[in-house]
Amino acid sequence: MKFRDFRQYFSAARVNRYLLATGNSTSKAVKLYKANLKTSQAFHPLLGVFEVILRNRLNDILTSHFTDPDWIINQKTGFMSDPSLRFTYKRTGQQKTNDFLKREINKAEKRLLKTGTPITSGKIIAEQTLGFWTDLFEVHHYRLLKGKPIQIFQSLPAGHGRKEVNDELDKVRRFRNRINHNEPICFNGNNIDFTESLEVHKSITNLLTWIDPEIIKLISDLDKVKKTIDKAKTI
Repeated sequence: MKFRDFRQYFSAARVNRYLLATGNSTSKAVKLYKANLKTSQAFHPLLGVFEVILRNRLNDILTSHFTDPDWIINQKTGFMSDPSLRFTYKRTGQQKTNDFLKREINKAEKRLLKTGTPITSGKIIAEQTLGFWTDLFEVHHYRLLKGKPIQIFQSLPAGHGRKEVNDELDKVRRFRNRINHNEPICFNGNNIDFTESLEVHKSITNLLTWIDPEIIKLISDLDKVKKTIDKAKTI
C-alpha cells in the first residue's frame, strides 16, 4: 500500500505521530503502527483472563457476604442505595448521589430486555464493565462492603491493602480502555517508549499473582507481551 493511502485510511492526525517518532520515515512509521497494534493484541488474552477471574472471584465473595446468589440485582436497593453515597459537590454546592453501580445494572437490564433475554444474575454479571468491578475497591463502596473485596487476593504481600490494590486496578482499567479505543500505547510524548505498557503488564501479573500464583503458570504460554515489545523496539 502506498503511504499516502495508508495515511488517508488511518488519518493524518494519527499517522503523523508515528512519522515524527520514526524520524519521518514512512516505512518505519507503518512498521511502528503495526507494532503498536500487535502489542495491543498481545495484551488481550491477559486482560481477558484477568477480567473474568476478577469478576468471578468478586461475585463468589459477595454472594457469600450477602448470602444471596442474586446480590447484584437485589443490592440495587441495598448498599448501592446507601445514604452515605449522597454528597455535596464542592464546585457547585449541589447535592449528588454516587449511583454508578446501580445505573450500570439498570443499563444492563435494559439491554437484556431490548433483546428479549431473560434477566438473570449471571447475565447481569457478564454485562458489567471492568469499571464496575474495580469501583468496588473505591473507598465509598469498599467501606459499605466491609472490606470484603480484598478477600479475593489471598496472596497479597505484607503491607499491601485496598489502596495498593486499587492503584494497580486503576492502572490496568485505564490502559484497557485505551486499547479498546484504539489509542497508541507505544509513546511517551513523541518518542517511542513502551515503558507504560511494561508497567501495566507488571500490574496485571501482580494482581493475578495476588489472587493465586498458579494463574500465572496457567497462562504463561499465552503471555507474548514482552516478546512483542522487544521486537517492536528494533524498529
